[in-house]
Amino acid sequence: MRKQYHFRQVGEDIYIWDVHSLVALSEKLNVKEILITDIQELNEAYWFPDTHPTTQQMIEHMQLVNAADLSYPIILCAEGRVMDGMHRIAKAILGHQTHILAVQFEHTPKPNFINVDEGDLDYA
Repeated sequence: MRKQYHFRQVGEDIYIWDVHSLVALSEKLNVKEILITDIQELNEAYWFPDTHPTTQQMIEHMQLVNAADLSYPIILCAEGRVMDGMHRIAKAILGHQTHILAVQFEHTPKPNFINVDEGDLDYA
């Protein structure tokens, strides 16, 4: 899996989770099926909240959607918000699926970083 982070605005702060650590923390959680229509982020600017994406950025996301592996569950925080898995969700929708595998934290893990510039994070 490529190195990636989950960003979330919390009040005045930007909380950042290392997705590899989220995967490790979620390994023992029970997998369940959820209705895709219940995913709030489908009607939000999830990937590009502050900008208008370029065509190249959209192509790159389409490539990630095509490569997504639906056998891995998406990861939800305690409140049911997506922390990892939007490309899998998009692939499931394009495949006309109504449900997707998910794991959900009982308590949302503490972020790995707060208010760190995206350019300062390690993507290697």
